[in-house]
Amino acid sequence: MPTSQRTLNRLFVLHSWSGIVTGLLMFIVCFSGAVVVFKNEIDLWANPSLAGLPRTEPPAPLATVLAQLQARYPGATVETIALPDATNPSYFAHVRERGAPASQRTKVALRSDTGAVVGPVDSQLGQYLRMLHVFLFFGPRWIVGFLGVTMLVLIATGIVIHRKILAELFTQRWGRSFRVVMSDLHKSAGIWGLGFHILIAATGAWLGLAPLFEQGYQYVSAGAPAASAARKPPAAEPAPMQSLDTLYRSAQQAVPGLEARYVSLRRWGTSAAEASFTGALAGHLASTARVDMNAATGAPKKPLDPRTAGFWSLVNGLMEPLHFGDFGGLALKWLYFILGMTPAFLSISGTLIWLDSRQQRRRESQQQASVPPGLRS
Repeated sequence: MPTSQRTLNRLFVLHSWSGIVTGLLMFIVCFSGAVVVFKNEIDLWANPSLAGLPRTEPPAPLATVLAQLQARYPGATVETIALPDATNPSYFAHVRERGAPASQRTKVALRSDTGAVVGPVDSQLGQYLRMLHVFLFFGPRWIVGFLGVTMLVLIATGIVIHRKILAELFTQRWGRSFRVVMSDLHKSAGIWGLGFHILIAATGAWLGLAPLFEQGYQYVSAGAPAASAARKPPAAEPAPMQSLDTLYRSAQQAVPGLEARYVSLRRWGTSAAEASFTGALAGHLASTARVDMNAATGAPKKPLDPRTAGFWSLVNGLMEPLHFGDFGGLALKWLYFILGMTPAFLSISGTLIWLDSRQQRRRESQQQASVPPGLRS
């Protein structure tokens, strides 16, 4: 059944105002998202001394890395250790020195061959870009998730409004007015990148909003917050720690195929110490595998294997790789970058089209007002 002109007009208004209201934020998020696919490469470029460090397979033991950090920063808290990967040849660690606030951490680089501390990282440009894309620096993540939903609305309304999709794939009238040229570019860019835009919008909406719905569900299902507040963590006494390498092997037994990217340490040196191994799965796209290990006893706690944790857990594990394109090497990153720039262009071109249309209507109104009443049509 063909869509009525009245419905098309309403959808056009919804499409226009959704783009105008969110245009600036949409441009920032889309532009930073296109660039942030090269996060690791940008960090290496911003720290050229790190690019020259040797790559060793296998890298130095995690226990050696931790010992080197504790020797260089006595009394400091080692919060996370990032393992070398296909782009970064070095270990990285986040260290919070004694007396420093929880938000003040130092990122430290370490050699992969010996585990020796190289020193603090000079620039974290790639991480800043990721923070801009995911959180707009200081905002909650659901704002970016809402922009993903808005992008889906823009896609859906755009498809209905521009029904002659195949014809508009190759329509570009360069000799016409500015608004016509921009409109043709806007439509063709949107159509050529349609599949990618749906993927990015859907995964971005999921990553931004799913945690919000999950927290709401847990709040409702767990009852009043006083009930959870009543559960106090057990008293932590000093205790000897298991080796990080032993804990990692146990984590890989709990979740076969785990390839840890990060190790998070909590309450290290006490009977309540935990080491959490988070990363990908060998031969699988999911990137949310995780095992919490009791660092004093070596017992696994709460292993999360997206392959066996249920449908929604598997879907959630696929969202981040699909959104950031970090599973197919440098060629896929370039493809994500090029296609990722088109939503940023669409936000600019849509705003320019709308502004030009308003100016055109204003000029027509002024011309109509200058005509004597008796000569107006």
